[in-house]
Amino acid sequence: MTNKRISRSLIVMVFGTFFGILCSTLMNTGLPQLMTAFHVSEAQVQWVTNGYMLVNALMIPVSAYLIKRFLFRNLYIWATVIFLLGTLLGAFCHQFLLVIVARMIQAIGAGMMMPLVNVLAIRYARPEKKGAIMGIIGLAFNFSPIIGPTVSGIILDYLSWRYLFIVILPFILVTLVASLVVLPKIPHNESPRFDTRGLLLISVGLWSILMGLSNISTAAFLSWRVGGLLLIGVLVTAVFIRYQLIHPEPLINLHVFNHRQFVVATAVNMLIVATMYGNTILLPLLIQTLQHRSALVSGLVILPGALLTGTLSRLSGRLYDKISVKRLVFLGLAIDCTGTLLQAFIGTSSSPVVLALFQAVRQLGLVTMLIPLQTHALGLLPYDMVPDGVATFNTIRQVAASFGTAIIIAVVALVNAHVAGDGHLGIEAGFLVCLSLLLAAVLVARRLQSQFKTTH
Repeated sequence: MTNKRISRSLIVMVFGTFFGILCSTLMNTGLPQLMTAFHVSEAQVQWVTNGYMLVNALMIPVSAYLIKRFLFRNLYIWATVIFLLGTLLGAFCHQFLLVIVARMIQAIGAGMMMPLVNVLAIRYARPEKKGAIMGIIGLAFNFSPIIGPTVSGIILDYLSWRYLFIVILPFILVTLVASLVVLPKIPHNESPRFDTRGLLLISVGLWSILMGLSNISTAAFLSWRVGGLLLIGVLVTAVFIRYQLIHPEPLINLHVFNHRQFVVATAVNMLIVATMYGNTILLPLLIQTLQHRSALVSGLVILPGALLTGTLSRLSGRLYDKISVKRLVFLGLAIDCTGTLLQAFIGTSSSPVVLALFQAVRQLGLVTMLIPLQTHALGLLPYDMVPDGVATFNTIRQVAASFGTAIIIAVVALVNAHVAGDGHLGIEAGFLVCLSLLLAAVLVARRLQSQFKTTH
């Protein structure tokens, strides 16, 4: 394809995917309102976000098969239609269970959109432009989940939670029309078999682990609801991994882990993303539940950092083309750790202005790392492994977001249940979990190698 056709296609796909990923955190600020409207607990309401991210994660490896099996254009159009149907259901449903179902249908569509954008960029962009193009894609992948709570905060200050679905509808309709007009027909010559057993195994494994983590705050660790589900989840996931290694056409091609830099960059990204998504729930809980401020204030606290992410995403992609990924990641981690320390030890009793400043510091660190890590993980893979690499990278990203959020919320609930107080210590503990994950990322990042002398 010509660069002009690639650019037009990427614009349409990034636009649609932006709203797909935006929905992963759009409901975060609305969780307190949903708890009130449907009379549900924290453990139940988090499924509105965690259920979305889990289904999203499961759809990403499925998309690796679909990319090989069907026309690129048709896949993106169908993904947009499915996302549109989930949004319509959410806009008009009247039961909490249907809200979760609507979110999961949205996640099916969004989970198909994400890998399609990456595959187009990595496969068809010129090598010297990959960093810059991935910076543009970063607007969808990294800016949208951060701006989600701000957008929902503004909406919820004037309208009900239902409008968190309604406002998305016109943008998805525009994406659908533009996709029909702009996207080219990219030929394919593969007819792989679908690994149904693999999908069932990973679905049961991840669902069991997430359920176990979600129940930590409401049941004893050695109970069936926590320890039992976690054990089943780990065992089934282990069976899945072994099965994938011997299957001729696996759901996820685990041989991408033979490439050391892919493993290192993916592991660092996993730890960082867990803190990023966890933070988008911690701040609304702190501001709305403990400080008793409005959803609008909660959203505005996140806004400066979100704008910083959007502004610098393209720059961070260009920096990857010129500066060693290891230097960029260590700089980003130093900034992120500083912001997290400030949040943990000063932020919980601070004004919204101070909280916004600390969050902006964190986002500066994140935006320095996320695009370079993604480009490093995928850009060094052999051409024929790119779809599998994209699927694996994005699956792990979404699983990390889902599990990280569940762990952080569980720690908050546990501390609040066992320590007397107004809840500030629980939020502080949540921020400290984020800090511990970032420190783990520092240790892993030591194994990153410069992209200018690395081939695998």
